[in-house]
Amino acid sequence: MNTVREKLAHGRLETGIGSGILVRDVMTRDVISIVKYENINNAVKSLSEHNISGLPVVDRENRVIGIISEADILSMVGMRKGHTFKDILRHLLGEPLPERKMGDLVGDIMNSPAVTIKPQANIDEAAKIMDERRIKRLPVVDDNNKLLGIISRADIVRAVSSNLQLNKS
Repeated sequence: MNTVREKLAHGRLETGIGSGILVRDVMTRDVISIVKYENINNAVKSLSEHNISGLPVVDRENRVIGIISEADILSMVGMRKGHTFKDILRHLLGEPLPERKMGDLVGDIMNSPAVTIKPQANIDEAAKIMDERRIKRLPVVDDNNKLLGIISRADIVRAVSSNLQLNKS
């Protein structure tokens, strides 16, 4: 594991590489989101048209209440998400494994609550959360949970790459 991307992917981003970079400095501010009352077809269309893999789900006041991803859409057509170790343990304790999601509305299949981050957080923290939760993006929210932006793994890799280039100069 020598590359920044490999270290990031395995949660081993060394302190210092991204420690001075804040989420607000690298997040995408022009975020495409969707409300939970929208038809699932609108979510599919947005994901496809904008070539993105997930959308924050917001309420009418623009507060983040969930996330809908390509994996959620695929679960509707029978492609199961990989079960986590926690899912298997819960199953051994008598709980059913997560099943195929069904419904016509975004709120029926979204993941909720959404894992979010504040804009003043460090990108090292964002990378750690993404690695631990095995997610690709984090909505960035204010103290009232209103959507400000989104940060993805690609945003973090670009920021670290730029930081490394500056340090070489």
